[in-house]
Amino acid sequence: MSASRRSGTTDELGPDEPGREGPEGPGGSDLLAALLDGMDAALCAFDADGVVTHWNREAERILGWTAAEAVGRHGFAGWAVRPADAEEVQGRLMSAMHAPGRQVHEFALLTKDGGRVLVRTQSAAVHGPDGKPAGVYCAFSEVHAQIDLERSIALSEALLEDASWGVVLVDVDLRPAVVNAYAARALGAGRTAVLGRPLGELLSQGVEELEGALTHVLAEGAPPAPAELWVGVRTPEGEQRRCWRSGFLRLASPLAEEPVPLGVGWLFQDVTEHKQGEQEAALLRFRANQLHRAARAAAECEDPREAATVHLDFALAGFADHALIDRVAGGALSDAEPAAPVRLVRVAATPAGAPGPSLLTGQAGLPVQYGQGHPALQCVERAGSVRASAGSVPADQSREWAIGRQWPGDAVHALCAVLRSRGRTLGVVTFLRGAGRPQFERADATYAEDVAARIAAALDLSGVAGER
Repeated sequence: MSASRRSGTTDELGPDEPGREGPEGPGGSDLLAALLDGMDAALCAFDADGVVTHWNREAERILGWTAAEAVGRHGFAGWAVRPADAEEVQGRLMSAMHAPGRQVHEFALLTKDGGRVLVRTQSAAVHGPDGKPAGVYCAFSEVHAQIDLERSIALSEALLEDASWGVVLVDVDLRPAVVNAYAARALGAGRTAVLGRPLGELLSQGVEELEGALTHVLAEGAPPAPAELWVGVRTPEGEQRRCWRSGFLRLASPLAEEPVPLGVGWLFQDVTEHKQGEQEAALLRFRANQLHRAARAAAECEDPREAATVHLDFALAGFADHALIDRVAGGALSDAEPAAPVRLVRVAATPAGAPGPSLLTGQAGLPVQYGQGHPALQCVERAGSVRASAGSVPADQSREWAIGRQWPGDAVHALCAVLRSRGRTLGVVTFLRGAGRPQFERADATYAEDVAARIAAALDLSGVAGER
């Protein structure tokens, strides 16, 4: 049986009927069948009544039905499509007979062994000598590969345009080759401006950790879990510290027999606010725990001044490098007293140059030589917290700044909190941080005030705040 029906075929679809010669001469139908069988696409044809007249070998390969089994059947009903779909499929195919141009459809056909194949069809009308529609020819092919390709392209476009996370394709030299809109915004530059640039030009911090992760992925493959990377981003507004939750995929060429690395797909999402919230919550829990532990330890002290140093020591952990307690000379300053120059006497301080518990000092009662406008004096005058910092200056200048204020030479940032009890100002507690640590923030001032309240309560019970 050839790929075309030998009897009952319209002149337009099968010219080689017995006793006739087609336009190709004797054996024209065989030539047509050979041409159809040589096509890479699956081809079939229907006459005006919807009866299959042609069926080539590619159609047989895709669906399993031979030409002998297919030619002569009325449509696909009962064999090549599900009964529930037969009428719709037949209608869509035959609609091409009365429509201009080619009609493209996608639907599922049944294979001979009962499987289903998704195909894309292109159908067009066949016209007779009188110009009237005489049938339909249909070319179809499996579209799994095509759909996979289209889905891949659509996914790539969506990732690069609409994704709510950053997508960066990094080449084997660890330079961005493709960047989506989210990633460009996160990097503080345009999508084309970051291409081909070293990561060190885009990030001021965290470059080594990021490049290490990318190198590992190129060599070993993707890590089992996302990584949280803290980076410093250079932006027109200045450097910004961000936390990016990152995942990595090794990219290899699908065209080579052996995997050839093309680079790394780096996907990330900015989780800075979430991580900062977690850190702040953890810090608050730690500080609350320190206050609780300090209260329990101070309750065991017989000397109230020793209890004050216990509160100071617990407060220092993770908060500051040095701490000082200065009391108002004479004991306390009442709110009702007229304003007058205030003198402060050192009561306790952390050891200079070495770690250790705070020590009681100032037995001689000599005032500390604070200059006018000193942060500790401002704290007493305002009855509130005062922050001070040497700023970003060379080490010799910051040392001069600290020593000039009667503080340890390595101090760079200071926070003074007033000691208040029963409507009186008892003194000042000063916390100091060295170089490499951040300045004191408003949240730090709140914690320092809590510590100051506990120290003031202890000093008020001692002889330190007795007579003025």
